[in-house]
Amino acid sequence: MRQWGPVGLACLGLAGCLPPRALPLRGIPASPALIPRAVAALPPGHVRIRFRWRVRDPQFSVGGDGAARTAAPDSARLDFVVGGALGGSGHALLFDDTLVAPGSGGVRRYLPATPLLWASLGRLAVPAAADTVVRLQGDTVRADIGAPGVLHGVVWRIAIAGGQLTSLSRLQGGRVRETVVRELDRGRIRYDNPGAHRSLTLTQIRSEPVPEFDPAIWRR
Repeated sequence: MRQWGPVGLACLGLAGCLPPRALPLRGIPASPALIPRAVAALPPGHVRIRFRWRVRDPQFSVGGDGAARTAAPDSARLDFVVGGALGGSGHALLFDDTLVAPGSGGVRRYLPATPLLWASLGRLAVPAAADTVVRLQGDTVRADIGAPGVLHGVVWRIAIAGGQLTSLSRLQGGRVRETVVRELDRGRIRYDNPGAHRSLTLTQIRSEPVPEFDPAIWRR
């Protein structure tokens, strides 16, 4: 049996903590024109989305009820109420590429980076890049947006099906750092950060168009 010294065991443990490697983009080569412009904006008008939410990481697990209110093309408010004995609540505001989470920062620790948070609401909001590679697999458009050869460069991997954004991943160093997957047919949206072993899951999602919101909800 092979004997592992302290250095070998440390390396083995580190390898076990690394995020998964990014696999090659699947599908046949296609044009960037297949990425619909509609996914860069929220649905027209005003929409209220209700959900149950749960955050898990190595230190804690917490959840409760939540709601998102969106206003096209690029504004949203998310509210989270903590269930159980803990109680409490918090909210976050999204204005295009700006995230505002007032208070002590408790809500902010639950949330992914702004592009991934937008992806959970179905909006593609990642930096434009000339190095965009697009593949078509059945009725699903897949694309890598970014420069994979640049040291420490970020690549955004997207999937679009039926004209809707279904997933967004942040790749860096050839590995999957963060991912949002939208399974609306199952009433679930999930964010994963494999390196931090952290996840945020939204379930029992219910969406409805509503009249214009009270302007007070956008105050910081």
